[in-house]
Amino acid sequence: MSKNVLLEMKHIHKRFAGVHALNDISLELHAGEVHALLGENGAGKSTLIKVLGGIYSADEGEIWIDGKKVEIKGVKDAQDNGIAIIHQELVLVPHMTVAENIFLGREFGSGFLINRAKMNEEAQKLLDANQVHIKADTLVGKLTIAQQQMVEIVKAISYNSRILVMDEPTSSIADKEVEFLFETMRKLAKQGVGIIYISHKMSELEEICDRVTVMRDGEYVGTKVVKETNKDELIAMMVGRELTSYYTREYQEPGEEILRCEHISDGNMVRDVSFNLHKGEIIGFAGLVGAGRSETMKAIFGLTKGAKGDIYLKGKKTKISSPVEAMKNGIALVPENRKEEGLYKVQSVRFNMTIEIMDQFIKGIRVNEKKEIEITQKYIDMMSTKTPTQLQKIGNLSGGNQQKVIIGRWLATNPDVLIMDEPTRGVDVGAKSEIYVIMNELVKKGMSIIMISSELPEIINMSDRIYVMSEGRVTGCLSHEEVTQEAVMQLAAK
Repeated sequence: MSKNVLLEMKHIHKRFAGVHALNDISLELHAGEVHALLGENGAGKSTLIKVLGGIYSADEGEIWIDGKKVEIKGVKDAQDNGIAIIHQELVLVPHMTVAENIFLGREFGSGFLINRAKMNEEAQKLLDANQVHIKADTLVGKLTIAQQQMVEIVKAISYNSRILVMDEPTSSIADKEVEFLFETMRKLAKQGVGIIYISHKMSELEEICDRVTVMRDGEYVGTKVVKETNKDELIAMMVGRELTSYYTREYQEPGEEILRCEHISDGNMVRDVSFNLHKGEIIGFAGLVGAGRSETMKAIFGLTKGAKGDIYLKGKKTKISSPVEAMKNGIALVPENRKEEGLYKVQSVRFNMTIEIMDQFIKGIRVNEKKEIEITQKYIDMMSTKTPTQLQKIGNLSGGNQQKVIIGRWLATNPDVLIMDEPTRGVDVGAKSEIYVIMNELVKKGMSIIMISSELPEIINMSDRIYVMSEGRVTGCLSHEEVTQEAVMQLAAK
């Protein structure tokens, strides 16, 4: 690792409507270094990165690159200074091709005469060079989330940037793609590129990072050499306390069968899936990306037209052809992709929290605002959601706090069956622990939970039973007494 200082962010301050989001933050990045940025959701990581990327302007502070002070007042300034950012929430345009997204704003040709053939050719060279097996002329909207993530990475690499920021880049990609990403990062670092790496996966730090800077509540806590610290120390720095119990699952004897699904198929990815769920039980669904886990739950929730199979609720055969019917039958779904499937980004926290239960406080033209406020506050408190007010636009919250609002929204419907698709993706360790506690309390009170997760430690430690899927089929079911990571992966690879 080079000791040449590539980037310095000095004494950065940023305020939003009186909230001090960044309070005297400094960060130093060396050439050839992979520097982790850690902190709970709401710690200010994304805000700091948006200042570096020109999305926000700092109220105070300085940015220096290669020993020279620079002014970054917009995204173009950041790009001109060799800064590229891969944001946690994908920002690709779905109705445009891969090539059009990679070269958006720097198309080949002039005026209205865009040389699409040349653009496709150059984009394909980039994709092939980075071993991303996607055709350049494919519409982005037809790609999986994992494939879209890889396009984002190739797009960032295409700028030949010297400072590369990666915000949760592995959250939606498979293990093999993670291996390739890390190899790409190592190659870039050897070329002198400095990489700022944001991740909530502590296991990734030792593998890929040199140093780590920790933030908490918008303030700088400290910087450590990765080889000279450990997970417990970093968690204590992040949350201000030690987490004595991370996974808080108390197993109990499950009650009667609450849900049984037989021979579920969607005519595409899901093929003859059967499983059951008992009252007070958490069942996990594991598998590699593309196994059909999310698609199975969408079929059950009534989101897939033409889905086939039989659904039994409390022993009674039930027809569910829409989400409205699913909710009437006590089923709720926290979706995998909160940006596309869960959020009303321009609306408030209160609106997003109560959108599914408006009939509880709206009668005709009368709105019981007091009740709406009480319901919202109940789930803000339950989820420990960090927001200045209930009227804050949800798009201004951190990704993890957005996720908490979405979970709270579906808990407000008081479901019998709660489906949670990647419930802790993009959520920090402290918030993860809080979500696990809530899940445990919910099942103790009789709720039943289906959890899809790509994090094996999470799904192993939180589930009573684990169904493993591969290529649209269930390949096995493991109890919590017999499950191991090796057993899950063997079934996932069938």
